[in-house]
Amino acid sequence: MIARNALIRLRSCFRTANAVSARHLYRTHPKSSSVRVLYDGECPICVKEIHFLQFLQKKNRPEEVEFVDISLQGYDGAKYGGISYERAMEEMHVIDEKDQVHVGVPAFEVMYTAVGLDWLGRLISWPYIRPLMDRAYDTFARNRLKWTGRDECTTGRCVKKDE
Repeated sequence: MIARNALIRLRSCFRTANAVSARHLYRTHPKSSSVRVLYDGECPICVKEIHFLQFLQKKNRPEEVEFVDISLQGYDGAKYGGISYERAMEEMHVIDEKDQVHVGVPAFEVMYTAVGLDWLGRLISWPYIRPLMDRAYDTFARNRLKWTGRDECTTGRCVKKDE
């Protein structure tokens, strides 16, 4: 059905004087300008990795990745795939150029590839490594707030307790 509709659209484009517009008919999703990485700016572990990835991104692929700090008061999940602050706090979310949301280890694959670490993205997705990565990340995601001094945070904005 989709192929038939595509052929009909293509044929009608060639019948018109403006055949150049044919390429616009096949975009099912408007392409975003960048991959969007949602991260917790209050998490020291997360921030260290993000700073490293920002360095690589600027060096390898400028302007292909937008790093979005969900801990800022102005964060609006509606602008980022409908991902609320609470949902984003549970695990890593990355939105690719086609507005597809990736969660957990698949999010890291997209993020690493976007900053020029294609080999690392492929490595963590290998069949023998992926289950280990899934378990390691699940453990991290479950304990991240505790490990960063925010273990009592269950709702609202999570900030590190003053000692």
